[in-house]
Amino acid sequence: MLEQMPGVSVELESLKQQLLTMASHAEGAVNRSMRAMLRRDDELARRTREDDTVIDSLEVEIDRRVLTLLGQRPATFELRLLTTVAKIARELERVGDEATTISRRCIELGHEAPLKFQVDLPQLAQLSLQLLHEALDTFVNGEAGRARIVVTRDEAVDNLHKELQRELGARMATQPEAITRCLHLMVIAKSLERIADHATNIAESVVYLYEGRDIRHGSANS
Repeated sequence: MLEQMPGVSVELESLKQQLLTMASHAEGAVNRSMRAMLRRDDELARRTREDDTVIDSLEVEIDRRVLTLLGQRPATFELRLLTTVAKIARELERVGDEATTISRRCIELGHEAPLKFQVDLPQLAQLSLQLLHEALDTFVNGEAGRARIVVTRDEAVDNLHKELQRELGARMATQPEAITRCLHLMVIAKSLERIADHATNIAESVVYLYEGRDIRHGSANS
């Protein structure tokens, strides 16, 4: 685990805890945005959008602290840790942006009549959030091998996303009156798929942190 790594200073541990606070806000924002969609709850959707400012503020503060610590000439592992924290913070900020996009589309959907068919967006959300949670766990626990597994599991999310997009496209062809609502759902599905992409990026950063290997453009087994 990270706490057991030699040479990790109190400042770095505090920074890691702040990053985990940011992660909690990002995961919570996605969960709330999906609840808002399922419940057609405009007020919950608006609160989710407002919460994005908290995530943005945390990213700015983490970046500031990273720059300060970089100026102290950290050792090799600590240098990788600092750059990894900055990268993960950036990915989490983008997760927050996707939650805001979902919430915005939820509000638009709330102005229209409910669709007469169901689209399994909750399953896509569950898979994406699970990947995000596991990627963050690998960072906390120093599990590079598990992070590699997280990277490979992004394919299942991609496949489900494509399936949902095909289903929505077919509905639009046969039910023109539902086109606008289907387009909103397509955007939500894309946002969920992107959240899984951000989780994958986090997992790749974890591999780099603990193994010193950059696997972004190669096989997770390399």
